[in-house]
Amino acid sequence: MTNHKRRTSLKDLAQELGVSIATVSRALRNSPEIGMEMQEKVKALAKKLNYRPNPFAQSLRKEAPRVIGVVVPNLVTHYYAAVLDGIEDEARKAGYSVISANTHEDSEAEVRAIDNFISLHVEGIIACLSQNTTDYSHFEEIAQMGIPLVFFGRTCLQDRFSSVMANGDVAAQEATQHLIDTGSRRIAFIGGPNHLDMVRRRKHGYLEALRENKIPIDRNLVICEKIDYDWAYEATKKLLDNHADAILAFNDIITFAAFSAIKDKGLRIPDDVALIGFTDDVHASYVTPRMSAIEDQSHEMGIESCKLLLKNINGDTKIYKKIVPQKLVIRDTSAKR
Repeated sequence: MTNHKRRTSLKDLAQELGVSIATVSRALRNSPEIGMEMQEKVKALAKKLNYRPNPFAQSLRKEAPRVIGVVVPNLVTHYYAAVLDGIEDEARKAGYSVISANTHEDSEAEVRAIDNFISLHVEGIIACLSQNTTDYSHFEEIAQMGIPLVFFGRTCLQDRFSSVMANGDVAAQEATQHLIDTGSRRIAFIGGPNHLDMVRRRKHGYLEALRENKIPIDRNLVICEKIDYDWAYEATKKLLDNHADAILAFNDIITFAAFSAIKDKGLRIPDDVALIGFTDDVHASYVTPRMSAIEDQSHEMGIESCKLLLKNINGDTKIYKKIVPQKLVIRDTSAKR
């Protein structure tokens, strides 16, 4: 049976020598920043391990088009597809092509995607964290290498990288206030992992609305664990058993899991249980009853992310924090009769 061994990467050389990827990269390019002894060590190991620079990457450095890489957690959702569309539109105007990598919400896939983009010598990277990423060392390595990077949506290391985010805290507070104003009192929140800044911001807005209206916070009505349809469906059933009369859902996957669980329980939306989700207008408009939703300007978020990356590529090293507002669209699932 043939043994398929993967190609040696810059990261492999760096780990073998106990140095950074940046050191290896510079040594292979005969950079004067790297001493001759280290250059010789790197080149000898590269020869021994049959390291070969990616010919595709080499051609990109010599010829058009120039390329940026985009890392997303779940490309099949409308949100990430629309963000990517915005990035591509803006990149195209500046003469860049876009390569995307879908991590499927897996941190190891995210690390591999970043490593591949480094090997391809993309000119910059736009990224959104996978839901189980808690180790940011691969992004710290990007900073050390001086590769331009911008985060959107779910971010980290905000003191080192520019970011584009929505005002999820403000939007969640406005949505929760609407639920209170239209008769709901036992309002629940279903979110993803608590370590994600996006989850924390949205939960904060929900809690602020409860506090401002002097509604006691019931911990049994707040469930934050992961972004998964089956999990969210079961979480919704628990909330209904705890007599939730309204639910604010973190994203489209959780929103439609909650929608299904409420209906499968034989309950009426919104009369028995009101529902507002962070989702897009396409899906929200095509269910019955039509979904009240907090909608992202996802295409605009892609455009703004690309603009910040291009600034960085062109030498602007300032750290920017751009907010793209969300909008609450009231339809049929949120106001009790």
